[in-house]
Amino acid sequence: MSSSSQSIFSPRYFALSIGIILSVMAVGFEGLSVTTIAPSIAGDLNGLDLFGWIFSTYLLAQIIGTLVVGRIIDRQGPATPFTFALILFVVGLIAAATAGDMYTMIGARAMQGLGAGAMMTCVYTAISLSYPDELRAKILGAFGTAYVLPSMLGPYVAGLIADQWSWRFVFWGILPILIVSALLSLPAFRKLKTQGTQGDSGASATWLAVLLTIGTGIFLVGLSMLPIFTGFVLVLIGLALMGYPLLNLLPKGTLAFRRGMPAILATRGLFFAAYASTQNFLVLALIDVKGITPSQAGLIVASAALSWCLIAYLQGRWDAADQGRGRHTRIILGVLLLAIGIALVFWVPVVTVAVAVIGQIIAGIGIGLAHPISGVVAFSQTGNGDVGETSANLQFADSFTPGVVIGIGGSILVVCQAAGMSLQSGLIVTMGFHLLLIVTSLFASTRIRPAN
Repeated sequence: MSSSSQSIFSPRYFALSIGIILSVMAVGFEGLSVTTIAPSIAGDLNGLDLFGWIFSTYLLAQIIGTLVVGRIIDRQGPATPFTFALILFVVGLIAAATAGDMYTMIGARAMQGLGAGAMMTCVYTAISLSYPDELRAKILGAFGTAYVLPSMLGPYVAGLIADQWSWRFVFWGILPILIVSALLSLPAFRKLKTQGTQGDSGASATWLAVLLTIGTGIFLVGLSMLPIFTGFVLVLIGLALMGYPLLNLLPKGTLAFRRGMPAILATRGLFFAAYASTQNFLVLALIDVKGITPSQAGLIVASAALSWCLIAYLQGRWDAADQGRGRHTRIILGVLLLAIGIALVFWVPVVTVAVAVIGQIIAGIGIGLAHPISGVVAFSQTGNGDVGETSANLQFADSFTPGVVIGIGGSILVVCQAAGMSLQSGLIVTMGFHLLLIVTSLFASTRIRPAN
Protein backbone atom coordinates (compact mmCIF):
# COMPACT_ATOMS: atom_id res chain seq x y z
CA MET A 1 0.00 0.00 0.00
CA SER A 2 1.42 3.39 -0.97
CA SER A 3 1.85 5.97 1.73
CA SER A 4 -0.56 8.25 -0.03
CA SER A 5 -3.37 5.71 0.45
CA GLN A 6 -2.52 4.92 4.07
CA SER A 7 -4.05 6.50 7.11
CA ILE A 8 -2.22 7.87 10.12
CA PHE A 9 -4.38 5.38 12.04
CA SER A 10 -3.38 2.35 9.96
CA PRO A 11 -1.73 -0.45 12.01
CA ARG A 12 1.79 0.77 11.21
CA TYR A 13 1.17 4.26 12.65
CA PHE A 14 -1.76 3.75 15.03
CA ALA A 15 0.07 3.60 18.38
CA LEU A 16 2.37 6.52 17.56
CA SER A 17 -0.46 8.66 16.19
CA ILE A 18 -2.65 8.14 19.25
CA GLY A 19 0.34 8.68 21.55
CA ILE A 20 1.22 11.97 19.82
CA ILE A 21 -2.37 13.20 19.90
CA LEU A 22 -2.70 12.40 23.61
CA SER A 23 0.61 14.13 24.40
CA VAL A 24 -0.49 17.27 22.59
CA MET A 25 -3.93 17.20 24.23
CA ALA A 26 -2.37 16.81 27.70
CA VAL A 27 -0.01 19.75 27.21
CA GLY A 28 -2.71 21.88 25.60
CA PHE A 29 -5.32 21.11 28.24
CA GLU A 30 -2.93 21.82 31.10
CA GLY A 31 -1.69 25.10 29.63
CA LEU A 32 -5.15 26.42 28.83
CA SER A 33 -6.81 25.14 32.00
CA VAL A 34 -4.42 27.10 34.19
CA THR A 35 -5.87 30.29 32.72
CA THR A 36 -9.19 29.44 34.39
CA ILE A 37 -7.90 28.14 37.72
CA ALA A 38 -5.01 30.60 38.24
CA PRO A 39 -7.09 33.06 40.31
CA SER A 40 -8.14 30.21 42.63
CA ILE A 41 -4.55 29.00 42.90
CA ALA A 42 -3.25 32.47 43.77
CA GLY A 43 -6.03 33.00 46.30
CA ASP A 44 -5.63 29.65 48.06
CA LEU A 45 -1.84 29.94 48.20
CA ASN A 46 -1.87 33.60 49.30
CA GLY A 47 0.13 34.65 46.27
CA LEU A 48 -1.89 37.23 44.37
CA ASP A 49 1.23 39.42 44.14
CA LEU A 50 2.92 36.59 42.19
CA PHE A 51 -0.09 35.85 39.98
CA GLY A 52 1.59 36.74 36.67
CA TRP A 53 4.52 34.40 37.31
CA ILE A 54 2.20 31.40 37.05
CA PHE A 55 2.22 32.08 33.31
CA SER A 56 5.57 33.82 32.77
CA THR A 57 7.59 31.06 34.46
CA TYR A 58 6.00 28.44 32.20
CA LEU A 59 6.79 30.45 29.06
CA LEU A 60 10.39 31.20 30.06
CA ALA A 61 11.14 27.59 31.01
CA GLN A 62 9.54 26.42 27.78
CA ILE A 63 12.10 28.43 25.79
CA ILE A 64 14.95 26.43 27.35
CA GLY A 65 13.16 23.10 27.01
CA THR A 66 12.39 23.76 23.34
CA LEU A 67 15.74 25.05 22.12
CA VAL A 68 18.09 22.82 24.08
CA VAL A 69 16.37 19.53 23.31
CA GLY A 70 16.41 20.17 19.55
CA ARG A 71 20.22 19.98 19.50
CA ILE A 72 20.22 16.90 21.75
CA ILE A 73 17.80 15.12 19.40
CA ASP A 74 20.08 15.66 16.41
CA ARG A 75 22.93 13.94 18.28
CA GLN A 76 21.09 11.20 20.20
CA GLY A 77 17.63 10.75 18.70
CA PRO A 78 14.30 11.67 20.36
CA ALA A 79 13.64 8.66 22.64
CA THR A 80 15.76 9.66 25.65
CA PRO A 81 14.83 13.38 25.57
CA PHE A 82 11.14 12.47 25.24
CA THR A 83 11.37 10.14 28.25
CA PHE A 84 13.02 12.76 30.43
CA ALA A 85 10.56 15.42 29.21
CA LEU A 86 7.62 13.22 30.18
CA ILE A 87 9.11 12.58 33.62
CA LEU A 88 9.78 16.29 34.14
CA PHE A 89 6.25 17.23 33.09
CA VAL A 90 4.75 14.56 35.38
CA VAL A 91 6.86 15.72 38.34
CA GLY A 92 5.73 19.28 37.61
CA LEU A 93 2.09 18.20 37.63
CA ILE A 94 2.47 16.35 40.95
CA ALA A 95 4.33 19.31 42.49
CA ALA A 96 1.57 21.68 41.35
CA ALA A 97 -1.19 19.40 42.63
CA THR A 98 0.43 19.20 46.07
CA ALA A 99 1.82 22.77 46.28
CA GLY A 100 1.45 24.38 49.69
CA ASP A 101 2.72 27.82 48.74
CA MET A 102 3.10 30.03 45.69
CA TYR A 103 6.84 29.50 45.33
CA THR A 104 6.36 25.75 45.03
CA MET A 105 3.67 26.36 42.41
CA ILE A 106 5.99 28.62 40.40
CA GLY A 107 8.72 25.97 40.56
CA ALA A 108 6.21 23.36 39.42
CA ARG A 109 5.21 25.55 36.50
CA ALA A 110 8.90 25.87 35.55
CA MET A 111 9.21 22.07 35.41
CA GLN A 112 6.02 21.86 33.37
CA GLY A 113 7.35 24.45 30.93
CA LEU A 114 10.66 22.65 30.50
CA GLY A 115 8.88 19.34 29.99
CA ALA A 116 6.23 20.70 27.63
CA GLY A 117 8.75 22.50 25.42
CA ALA A 118 10.94 19.41 25.16
CA MET A 119 7.97 17.06 24.61
CA MET A 120 6.52 19.06 21.76
CA THR A 121 9.91 19.33 20.06
CA CYS A 122 10.29 15.53 20.31
CA VAL A 123 6.78 15.10 18.88
CA TYR A 124 7.60 17.27 15.86
CA THR A 125 10.76 15.22 15.35
CA ALA A 126 8.83 11.94 15.52
CA ILE A 127 6.42 13.25 12.90
CA SER A 128 9.29 14.13 10.56
CA LEU A 129 11.12 10.82 11.03
CA SER A 130 8.16 8.41 11.24
CA TYR A 131 5.68 9.58 8.61
CA PRO A 132 6.30 9.90 4.87
CA ASP A 133 5.85 13.30 3.30
CA GLU A 134 2.40 12.33 2.01
CA LEU A 135 1.09 11.69 5.54
CA ARG A 136 2.65 14.64 7.35
CA ALA A 137 -0.16 17.02 6.40
CA LYS A 138 -2.64 14.58 7.97
CA ILE A 139 -0.76 14.01 11.24
CA LEU A 140 0.06 17.72 11.59
CA GLY A 141 -3.63 18.45 10.98
CA ALA A 142 -4.51 16.00 13.76
CA PHE A 143 -1.76 17.60 15.88
CA GLY A 144 -3.41 21.00 15.44
CA THR A 145 -6.86 19.61 16.20
CA ALA A 146 -5.52 17.92 19.35
CA TYR A 147 -4.30 21.29 20.57
CA VAL A 148 -7.36 23.27 19.47
CA LEU A 149 -9.94 21.02 21.14
CA PRO A 150 -8.59 21.76 24.64
CA SER A 151 -8.94 25.46 23.84
CA MET A 152 -12.69 24.89 23.54
CA LEU A 153 -13.17 22.46 26.43
CA GLY A 154 -10.19 23.00 28.72
CA PRO A 155 -11.14 26.26 30.45
CA TYR A 156 -14.75 25.16 30.98
CA VAL A 157 -13.85 21.68 32.25
CA ALA A 158 -11.11 23.08 34.51
CA GLY A 159 -13.53 25.63 35.96
CA LEU A 160 -16.10 22.91 36.59
CA ILE A 161 -13.53 20.71 38.35
CA ALA A 162 -12.33 23.62 40.47
CA ASP A 163 -15.91 24.52 41.42
CA GLN A 164 -17.01 20.99 42.24
CA TRP A 165 -13.82 19.67 43.87
CA SER A 166 -10.54 21.59 43.81
CA TRP A 167 -8.16 23.13 41.29
CA ARG A 168 -5.65 20.47 42.40
CA PHE A 169 -7.66 17.79 40.60
CA VAL A 170 -7.02 19.56 37.28
CA PHE A 171 -3.33 18.66 37.56
CA TRP A 172 -4.02 15.13 38.87
CA GLY A 173 -6.45 14.50 36.00
CA ILE A 174 -3.81 14.98 33.32
CA LEU A 175 -1.52 12.23 34.65
CA PRO A 176 -3.51 9.25 33.24
CA ILE A 177 -3.47 10.83 29.77
CA LEU A 178 0.33 11.16 29.88
CA ILE A 179 0.77 7.58 31.11
CA VAL A 180 -1.28 6.18 28.21
CA SER A 181 0.60 8.45 25.79
CA ALA A 182 3.94 7.16 27.06
CA LEU A 183 2.89 3.51 26.79
CA LEU A 184 1.77 3.99 23.18
CA SER A 185 4.48 6.28 21.84
CA LEU A 186 7.72 5.34 23.61
CA PRO A 187 8.21 2.01 21.76
CA ALA A 188 8.01 3.89 18.45
CA PHE A 189 10.28 6.69 19.70
CA ARG A 190 12.99 4.16 20.62
CA LYS A 191 13.18 3.03 16.99
CA LEU A 192 13.83 6.53 15.67
CA LYS A 193 17.36 7.52 14.80
CA THR A 194 18.84 10.76 13.50
CA GLN A 195 22.08 11.34 11.65
CA GLY A 196 24.26 12.85 14.37
CA THR A 197 25.57 16.28 13.50
CA GLN A 198 28.62 18.11 14.74
CA GLY A 199 27.03 21.54 14.81
CA ASP A 200 26.50 23.60 17.95
CA SER A 201 27.55 21.89 21.11
CA GLY A 202 24.77 21.20 23.57
CA ALA A 203 26.48 23.53 26.05
CA SER A 204 26.51 26.39 23.54
CA ALA A 205 22.83 25.96 22.75
CA THR A 206 22.01 25.74 26.45
CA TRP A 207 23.78 28.98 27.34
CA LEU A 208 22.18 30.79 24.40
CA ALA A 209 18.75 29.51 25.45
CA VAL A 210 19.36 30.61 29.04
CA LEU A 211 20.49 34.06 27.86
CA LEU A 212 17.38 34.33 25.68
CA THR A 213 15.22 33.30 28.63
CA ILE A 214 16.80 35.92 30.91
CA GLY A 215 16.41 38.59 28.24
CA THR A 216 12.80 37.62 27.59
CA GLY A 217 12.03 37.69 31.31
CA ILE A 218 13.51 41.19 31.68
CA PHE A 219 11.65 42.31 28.55
CA LEU A 220 8.30 41.04 29.85
CA VAL A 221 8.86 42.59 33.29
CA GLY A 222 9.67 45.88 31.57
CA LEU A 223 6.51 45.67 29.49
CA SER A 224 4.44 45.14 32.63
CA MET A 225 5.92 48.35 34.15
CA LEU A 226 5.22 50.65 31.20
CA PRO A 227 4.78 53.56 30.82
CA ILE A 228 7.12 54.44 33.69
CA PHE A 229 10.77 55.12 32.82
CA THR A 230 12.11 51.97 34.53
CA GLY A 231 9.87 49.92 32.27
CA PHE A 232 11.38 51.44 29.13
CA VAL A 233 14.90 50.78 30.45
CA LEU A 234 14.13 47.13 31.20
CA VAL A 235 12.50 46.66 27.79
CA LEU A 236 15.66 47.95 26.08
CA ILE A 237 17.92 45.76 28.25
CA GLY A 238 15.73 42.73 27.53
CA LEU A 239 15.80 43.37 23.78
CA ALA A 240 19.58 43.72 23.85
CA LEU A 241 19.96 40.39 25.66
CA MET A 242 17.47 38.67 23.34
CA GLY A 243 19.11 39.78 20.10
CA TYR A 244 22.31 37.69 20.14
CA PRO A 245 20.65 34.36 21.05
CA LEU A 246 17.92 34.84 18.45
CA LEU A 247 20.47 35.52 15.73
CA ASN A 248 22.44 32.39 16.66
CA LEU A 249 19.69 29.92 17.57
CA LEU A 250 17.39 30.54 14.62
CA PRO A 251 18.36 29.80 10.99
CA LYS A 252 20.44 32.59 9.54
CA GLY A 253 18.23 35.20 7.88
CA THR A 254 15.03 34.40 9.84
CA LEU A 255 14.64 37.99 11.05
CA ALA A 256 15.25 39.23 7.49
CA PHE A 257 12.76 36.77 5.88
CA ARG A 258 15.44 35.07 3.79
CA ARG A 259 13.92 32.67 1.25
CA GLY A 260 13.28 29.08 2.27
CA MET A 261 13.39 27.86 5.86
CA PRO A 262 14.02 31.31 7.45
CA ALA A 263 10.92 32.75 5.76
CA ILE A 264 8.83 29.72 6.77
CA LEU A 265 9.70 30.17 10.45
CA ALA A 266 9.20 33.94 10.31
CA THR A 267 5.82 33.51 8.61
CA ARG A 268 4.67 30.92 11.14
CA GLY A 269 5.89 32.84 14.18
CA LEU A 270 4.19 36.05 13.07
CA PHE A 271 0.81 34.64 12.03
CA PHE A 272 0.52 32.35 15.05
CA ALA A 273 1.44 35.14 17.45
CA ALA A 274 -1.04 37.52 15.82
CA TYR A 275 -3.78 34.88 16.00
CA ALA A 276 -3.13 33.87 19.63
CA SER A 277 -2.86 37.45 20.88
CA THR A 278 -5.99 38.49 18.98
CA GLN A 279 -7.93 35.71 20.72
CA ASN A 280 -6.85 36.98 24.14
CA PHE A 281 -7.79 40.60 23.54
CA LEU A 282 -10.96 39.73 21.65
CA VAL A 283 -12.33 38.09 24.81
CA LEU A 284 -11.52 41.27 26.75
CA ALA A 285 -13.25 43.41 24.10
CA LEU A 286 -16.35 41.23 24.04
CA ILE A 287 -16.75 41.14 27.83
CA ASP A 288 -15.65 44.61 28.93
CA VAL A 289 -16.75 46.67 25.90
CA LYS A 290 -19.64 44.74 24.36
CA GLY A 291 -20.94 43.58 27.73
CA ILE A 292 -21.51 39.91 26.96
CA THR A 293 -20.90 37.08 29.45
CA PRO A 294 -17.62 35.11 29.61
CA SER A 295 -19.39 31.96 28.41
CA GLN A 296 -20.79 33.79 25.38
CA ALA A 297 -17.34 35.21 24.62
CA GLY A 298 -15.93 31.70 24.88
CA LEU A 299 -18.42 30.42 22.32
CA ILE A 300 -17.48 33.19 19.89
CA VAL A 301 -13.78 32.39 20.23
CA ALA A 302 -14.60 28.68 19.87
CA SER A 303 -16.03 29.37 16.40
CA ALA A 304 -12.45 29.91 15.19
CA ALA A 305 -11.37 26.66 16.81
CA LEU A 306 -14.15 24.76 15.05
CA SER A 307 -13.30 26.13 11.60
CA TRP A 308 -9.59 25.49 12.31
CA CYS A 309 -10.32 21.83 13.14
CA LEU A 310 -12.45 21.33 10.03
CA ILE A 311 -9.92 22.86 7.63
CA ALA A 312 -6.99 21.06 9.31
CA TYR A 313 -8.84 17.78 8.70
CA LEU A 314 -9.53 18.61 5.05
CA GLN A 315 -5.96 19.81 4.58
CA GLY A 316 -4.57 16.29 4.50
CA ARG A 317 -7.01 15.30 1.72
CA TRP A 318 -6.19 18.37 -0.35
CA ASP A 319 -2.48 17.72 0.05
CA ALA A 320 -2.89 14.13 -1.14
CA ALA A 321 -5.07 15.24 -4.06
CA ASP A 322 -2.52 17.71 -5.45
CA GLN A 323 0.51 15.68 -4.25
CA GLY A 324 1.81 18.65 -2.31
CA ARG A 325 2.00 21.01 -5.28
CA GLY A 326 -0.40 23.53 -3.70
CA ARG A 327 1.31 23.80 -0.32
CA HIS A 328 2.92 27.18 -0.81
CA THR A 329 -0.29 28.63 -2.24
CA ARG A 330 -2.33 27.32 0.69
CA ILE A 331 0.03 28.92 3.19
CA ILE A 332 -0.25 32.31 1.47
CA LEU A 333 -4.04 31.96 1.18
CA GLY A 334 -4.26 30.98 4.85
CA VAL A 335 -2.29 34.02 6.00
CA LEU A 336 -4.42 36.24 3.74
CA LEU A 337 -7.62 34.86 5.32
CA LEU A 338 -6.10 35.42 8.76
CA ALA A 339 -5.49 39.03 7.79
CA ILE A 340 -9.13 39.39 6.70
CA GLY A 341 -10.40 37.76 9.90
CA ILE A 342 -8.24 39.97 12.13
CA ALA A 343 -9.21 43.03 10.09
CA LEU A 344 -12.87 42.30 10.91
CA VAL A 345 -12.11 41.67 14.60
CA PHE A 346 -10.12 44.91 14.63
CA TRP A 347 -13.44 46.80 14.63
CA VAL A 348 -15.18 44.63 17.25
CA PRO A 349 -15.26 47.40 19.89
CA VAL A 350 -17.43 49.53 17.60
CA VAL A 351 -19.48 47.02 15.57
CA THR A 352 -21.87 44.15 16.24
CA VAL A 353 -20.92 40.86 17.85
CA ALA A 354 -21.99 39.08 14.65
CA VAL A 355 -18.99 40.59 12.88
CA ALA A 356 -16.75 39.04 15.54
CA VAL A 357 -18.19 35.60 14.81
CA ILE A 358 -17.63 36.02 11.06
CA GLY A 359 -14.11 37.27 11.65
CA GLN A 360 -13.35 34.33 13.93
CA ILE A 361 -14.62 31.77 11.42
CA ILE A 362 -12.50 33.31 8.65
CA ALA A 363 -9.45 33.49 10.91
CA GLY A 364 -9.95 29.83 11.90
CA ILE A 365 -10.05 28.80 8.23
CA GLY A 366 -6.88 30.81 7.64
CA ILE A 367 -4.86 29.25 10.43
CA GLY A 368 -6.22 25.80 9.59
CA LEU A 369 -4.73 26.27 6.12
CA ALA A 370 -1.42 27.87 7.07
CA HIS A 371 -0.39 26.17 10.32
CA PRO A 372 -0.21 22.44 9.45
CA ILE A 373 1.24 22.96 5.98
CA SER A 374 3.94 25.36 7.15
CA GLY A 375 5.24 22.46 9.27
CA VAL A 376 5.08 20.06 6.32
CA VAL A 377 7.00 22.50 4.10
CA ALA A 378 9.61 23.06 6.83
CA PHE A 379 10.26 19.32 7.17
CA SER A 380 10.40 18.88 3.39
CA GLN A 381 13.36 21.30 3.39
CA THR A 382 15.14 19.57 6.30
CA GLY A 383 17.86 16.94 6.14
CA ASN A 384 17.62 13.99 8.54
CA GLY A 385 20.56 15.30 10.56
CA ASP A 386 18.81 18.59 11.30
CA VAL A 387 15.29 17.38 12.04
CA GLY A 388 15.62 18.04 15.79
CA GLU A 389 16.68 21.63 15.19
CA THR A 390 13.79 22.21 12.77
CA SER A 391 11.37 20.66 15.28
CA ALA A 392 12.67 23.00 17.98
CA ASN A 393 12.30 26.00 15.68
CA LEU A 394 8.68 25.11 14.85
CA GLN A 395 7.82 24.68 18.53
CA PHE A 396 9.66 27.92 19.30
CA ALA A 397 7.52 29.77 16.74
CA ASP A 398 4.39 28.33 18.37
CA SER A 399 5.30 29.26 21.94
CA PHE A 400 7.85 32.07 22.20
CA THR A 401 6.40 34.56 19.72
CA PRO A 402 2.79 34.37 21.01
CA GLY A 403 4.00 34.87 24.59
CA VAL A 404 6.04 37.93 23.66
CA VAL A 405 3.34 39.42 21.42
CA ILE A 406 0.66 39.00 24.09
CA GLY A 407 2.96 40.85 26.47
CA ILE A 408 3.48 43.64 23.94
CA GLY A 409 -0.28 43.84 23.31
CA GLY A 410 -0.93 44.20 27.02
CA SER A 411 1.63 46.99 27.32
CA ILE A 412 0.08 48.82 24.35
CA LEU A 413 -3.28 48.71 26.09
CA VAL A 414 -1.80 49.96 29.37
CA VAL A 415 0.08 52.82 27.66
CA CYS A 416 -3.05 53.85 25.74
CA GLN A 417 -5.08 54.02 28.93
CA ALA A 418 -2.29 55.91 30.72
CA ALA A 419 -2.47 58.44 27.87
CA GLY A 420 -6.15 59.00 28.64
CA MET A 421 -7.64 56.81 25.93
CA SER A 422 -10.72 54.70 26.63
CA LEU A 423 -10.52 50.92 26.86
CA GLN A 424 -12.37 50.76 23.54
CA SER A 425 -9.79 52.95 21.79
CA GLY A 426 -6.91 51.09 23.42
CA LEU A 427 -8.24 47.77 22.18
CA ILE A 428 -8.52 49.11 18.64
CA VAL A 429 -4.86 50.20 18.77
CA THR A 430 -3.87 46.78 20.14
CA MET A 431 -5.81 45.00 17.40
CA GLY A 432 -4.11 47.30 14.90
CA PHE A 433 -0.75 45.99 16.13
CA HIS A 434 -1.95 42.42 15.47
CA LEU A 435 -3.07 43.43 11.99
CA LEU A 436 0.38 44.87 11.30
CA LEU A 437 1.96 41.58 12.34
CA ILE A 438 -0.27 39.53 10.07
CA VAL A 439 0.41 41.80 7.09
CA THR A 440 4.14 41.36 7.75
CA SER A 441 3.58 37.60 7.89
CA LEU A 442 1.77 37.79 4.55
CA PHE A 443 4.84 39.41 3.00
CA ALA A 444 7.13 36.77 4.53
CA SER A 445 4.87 33.99 3.20
CA THR A 446 5.64 35.01 -0.38
CA ARG A 447 9.28 34.04 0.26
CA ILE A 448 8.84 30.50 1.58
CA ARG A 449 10.00 28.83 -1.64
CA PRO A 450 13.75 28.20 -1.53
CA ALA A 451 15.91 30.34 -3.81
CA ASN A 452 16.75 28.50 -7.03
